[in-house]
Amino acid sequence: MSSVPHLPALRKGRPYESLDKVPVKDHKTGEVCAEVSQVNAGIVRKDLGKIGEARKALKKFTVAQLIEITAKAGDLFLNGTLPLGDKGHTQSPEEYIATLSRTSGLPHIMVKRNMAKLHYALTHMDVILNGLSRGLDMTVIDQGFGTQSGCPVAYFPTTDALGLVMPSNSPAVNSLWLPAIALKIPVVIKPGREEPWTPFRLIQAFIAAGAPAEAFGFYPTDHEGSGEVVKLSGRNLVFGDVAMAKMYEGNPRVQVHGPGWSKIIIGEDKIENWKEYIDVIVSSISDNGGRSCINASAVIVPKYGKEIADAIAQRLGPVEPLPADDENARLSGFANTKMADYIDGVIDSDLADKPGAEDVTAKYRNGPRKVEFQGGTFLRPTIIHCNSWDHPLANREFLCPYASVVEVKQSEVLSKIGYSLIVTAITEDPEFTDQLLECPTIDRLNLGPISTMKISWDQPHEGNMFEFLYKRRSIDRA
Repeated sequence: MSSVPHLPALRKGRPYESLDKVPVKDHKTGEVCAEVSQVNAGIVRKDLGKIGEARKALKKFTVAQLIEITAKAGDLFLNGTLPLGDKGHTQSPEEYIATLSRTSGLPHIMVKRNMAKLHYALTHMDVILNGLSRGLDMTVIDQGFGTQSGCPVAYFPTTDALGLVMPSNSPAVNSLWLPAIALKIPVVIKPGREEPWTPFRLIQAFIAAGAPAEAFGFYPTDHEGSGEVVKLSGRNLVFGDVAMAKMYEGNPRVQVHGPGWSKIIIGEDKIENWKEYIDVIVSSISDNGGRSCINASAVIVPKYGKEIADAIAQRLGPVEPLPADDENARLSGFANTKMADYIDGVIDSDLADKPGAEDVTAKYRNGPRKVEFQGGTFLRPTIIHCNSWDHPLANREFLCPYASVVEVKQSEVLSKIGYSLIVTAITEDPEFTDQLLECPTIDRLNLGPISTMKISWDQPHEGNMFEFLYKRRSIDRA
């Protein structure tokens, strides 16, 4: 048996070894951790042409049975030793944590926290589906029709498969596709280049728990292959940047999970107590290494902007890289060092070329933002105080602990801030609260000092997966 595992493509659950393989490397040493078979767009087209067979395999189960299987998969994912590839290798939870950390840059403690989130989602799928469907009796999905609150209801699937173009930044994003299996929709996964581990391990956990292998496609592929996944799947989750979001804007078949531009707003009625909220602000910015779309990237206040920026900077500025297995590690390394170079360069360029902004963390970190540590590249936290919301650094989001602090009049906040995946609004002002509740550009609203990183699994995080995969129709029966 080779010392280096081989991750095959999975074509309706069956391993497929390609002549074209790509190494997945340790982000610090360059050591090869696995070889991953790459498939071309032609294979994706061929397999998706027969995806109805995978759907039939899931339809043999009831939703209740699949929820039970999903819960078993959750325990196997968290605690089990599962197959790793097709050459006889296996992977314990500890090996998964260490390997994912080596290739993605996430420290062990953050991988463990992401594992816990995925475990919770898998083992509470009944709660999640109840919330997403607003209490629908899931036998309606089994039969196609039924009643809810005394009214006839019928639902039909919008697709035979859910296509997924996954990122490499954080394992917990895989939680978004997990309801699909319980809802009898196969998944076609194009994994992130540096993070094939989590989707592969989840698939193995599902299969070991009793899910049909045919329900899972795992297609490491290039840009053309990714395009075919999106083109040929009736519904898709795609993760990417602003350009990706614009590419699929208005396409009902595609949910784009891009920049979140999540924010914390302190109202006029609470601003005098701003010191009480520094803990929740700091955690919102820095938890999970600042890599999530739900990390706060802007703090908007009516006054005391400089003081608040300085207080955050005092907490985050001294944070520096630690060994990956250190329980106190708070920063993630960059597997793609060019991305670190780009972020560092953009921030410095906008600070130099556009007056009205200051890197408040600079005086507390006593060194450069971009640093090398034990062979890895890291970006240390950066808090920017901006004099105006119009400054280019005021509404930016980067893959590191980054946030701007900006003073904006409360009466102008909601008309200026634009789209926000999550807003934590610290206020008890009834009029401002009403405005927040009716604001159409806020996806999730936290009222009070709640971290932007807190997720309610029984509410839509970013789009409702049940409503994405199923559509209601009118029905009558003679």
